[in-house]
Amino acid sequence: MFSADIYQTRRAGLLAGEAKGLLLFPGNPEAPMNYLHNTYPFVQDSSFRYFFGLNEPNLAGVIDTASGEATLFGDDPGVDDIVWTGELPTLAERAARSGVTKARPYADLATVVQDAVRAGIPVHYLAPYRAETVLELARLFGTTAMSVKAGFSPALTRRVVALREIKGEEEIAEMERALSVTRQMHIAAMKAARPGAMEHEVVGEMEGIMRRRDWQLAYPSIFSRRGEVLHNHLHDQRLEAGDLVVNDTGASADSGYASDITRTIPVGGRFSERQKALYQIVLDMQLAAIDAIRPGARYLDVHKLAARVMAEGMKALGFFKGDVDAIVESGAYAIAFPHGLGHQIGLDVHDMEALGEDLVGYDDTAERSKLFGMGYLRLGKTLKAGMVLTVEPGVYFIPALIDAWRKEGRHADMIDYDVFASYRDFGGIRIEDNVLVTDSGSRVLGEPIPKTIRDVEATMA
Repeated sequence: MFSADIYQTRRAGLLAGEAKGLLLFPGNPEAPMNYLHNTYPFVQDSSFRYFFGLNEPNLAGVIDTASGEATLFGDDPGVDDIVWTGELPTLAERAARSGVTKARPYADLATVVQDAVRAGIPVHYLAPYRAETVLELARLFGTTAMSVKAGFSPALTRRVVALREIKGEEEIAEMERALSVTRQMHIAAMKAARPGAMEHEVVGEMEGIMRRRDWQLAYPSIFSRRGEVLHNHLHDQRLEAGDLVVNDTGASADSGYASDITRTIPVGGRFSERQKALYQIVLDMQLAAIDAIRPGARYLDVHKLAARVMAEGMKALGFFKGDVDAIVESGAYAIAFPHGLGHQIGLDVHDMEALGEDLVGYDDTAERSKLFGMGYLRLGKTLKAGMVLTVEPGVYFIPALIDAWRKEGRHADMIDYDVFASYRDFGGIRIEDNVLVTDSGSRVLGEPIPKTIRDVEATMA
């Protein structure tokens, strides 16, 4: 946890928003894997953790905007709990750690909510994303799950997004701490990705580095010689010389702050000539995008810039034909770059997206595209100093996508399908870093992780 005054300042920031009345922040309960007491590793609701700091289950926070007072709801440990868990702090002690002076039993929460409703005082909450939270809110309000899902507060959401998307110095430090471990994990993978190794063996090398710190992954590791599968969580392939492996892996620090890094590495330690040509295009896409990031720039335009760099480079190799701007604006480029350039990152690896992807990633300066590929861009709005985002362009050869578009004749005047077909077995390339928007431009967070052709090959040697 940070110091109590940080959480007090964050909660005070909520009072300036449009949401007036009671602001309710349910924490997460534990989630059973296959029976009640065998649970998944606990992950706290990130908005509750942002405003209250506590990383234990079965808590809730309420802020009264009229008085500015915050209350923590939960239960003191009983003897039955202590038998299994050992001594635990009292609820009042936990509240004090986050600068909250008022603590009440969790059973009182329903009374507080229902008294407010009867008195005509609005009770605001964020969109729930877990079934347990939906059911708990339905119990607290005495309503249905469907009503709970529809009843979240856009006003509170807008204020939470405005506060959480501008990262403080303490948050940047935690993200760089996570990146320092993620860097070790990626370098270990580069050294372990030898011909004959199983993917899961390399994943084990990486995750052991994280587990020695008792940390968790920010998301399930993607380490696959089938890099054309964008979110391939299988690790069942044997690595062969000449393979390209997409390694998308990031650790979360014990503070909860995430990292999200992708590198693409050649099994055997050397890129082939055709791999080099496409790898350099992806690296050029990323470097151009990072250079374009600054306050006032729309990330939608940065995405288009990366797509334009790709189209120019791949046109020179014969994949595309015609006007490069038309290739981008028509969406033809997405046959090889079918996802968005990036997303915000913080306490969530896709920061705040549980609150509503469009509410978090778009505003009145940018509208989500309806085009395949560009429509998957999670962050399109105007950037502000203090935002942290991923920059993760890629080039992929997805046989099913190539075949489907070719059959339709889609963008046939811009795509040379014969050239694409000759790369059906190529796989994919993605390169990703975490980038802070500064007052005058941008800064890649963390110590550099090898990503040029020369540096990757040197590390793997």
